[in-house]
Amino acid sequence: MSELLNRIICADCIDLLGRVREPFADLVFADPPFNIGYKYDKYHDKVKKKNYIAWTKDWMAACKKVLKAHGSFYIAIGDDYAAYVRTIATDELGLHPRNWIIWHYTFGQQTKSKFARAHTHIFYFVKDKKHFTFNDHAVRVPSDRQLLYNDRRANPLGKVPDDVWNGYSRVCGTFRERTGWHPCQMPETLLRRIIAASSNPGDCVLDPFIGSGTTAAVAYQLGRNYVGVDISEEYVRNASARLADLKEPASANFFFDAAEMTELRQLCIDVRKQPKQILADRSLLMLLTSQFGVRMNGRKRYDVDKVAAALQELST
Repeated sequence: MSELLNRIICADCIDLLGRVREPFADLVFADPPFNIGYKYDKYHDKVKKKNYIAWTKDWMAACKKVLKAHGSFYIAIGDDYAAYVRTIATDELGLHPRNWIIWHYTFGQQTKSKFARAHTHIFYFVKDKKHFTFNDHAVRVPSDRQLLYNDRRANPLGKVPDDVWNGYSRVCGTFRERTGWHPCQMPETLLRRIIAASSNPGDCVLDPFIGSGTTAAVAYQLGRNYVGVDISEEYVRNASARLADLKEPASANFFFDAAEMTELRQLCIDVRKQPKQILADRSLLMLLTSQFGVRMNGRKRYDVDKVAAALQELST
């Protein structure tokens, strides 16, 4: 198994995972082709419905086989096959559903005769409904009672996010994050929430359709091991290069290390506030400083002025 760790492998995931003898993944994130006609390098994304459903069951079964007993399994899928994915997971593979998340990616393709589709489904399953990893502190956000109403009854630790995620835009062609060589790229911010919540440092995150390499990139940044699989030689080569670039020394703030700066940036995104907006509101700055301490799991007590200095750097 060690030969797979921290690698992006060119292979058919069903074949590769089928040859693995023991479970190794603590978390699986899968964003498979949706069978809607995307132009991938090596995969034809428009096959007969019955063939697509059979293939879906095969790769899901292969992923479950290598998932550890306490593991979590997230699957992103479009409208057309969402119900089939849930049925396969629960009725045929015996996985336990925890959430049916709606990722509202803020804009979709423009339409004239119907409402524009601007969401993707993300299913969250576990192998054992009583034993699994869920780090609520790592993804908590300030509640409206804290942000809007100054209500003393508010939990000072904030709240666990809702199951509608509307703060993460699709990665557009104009975004700096966009790789440009893959047609369907997940935002790092979305993967960061999933990996932070459902795995621990040192755990292994598997993505059977690694594509642009986002899952591996975020896993690496969060101190997790990763295994990425894709049938495209080009995608594997480019994703591996993306990971190699990440492994160069990361920049840090005078007060905070690179991991803390990444988490602070993520928190700003999760509360949907620009650093400049936070800096302009002392009460909001103090609230965010407290929430930052929760996110870092009590690693240390954070000084509000040092957080402000870090936010100032993020705003430039």
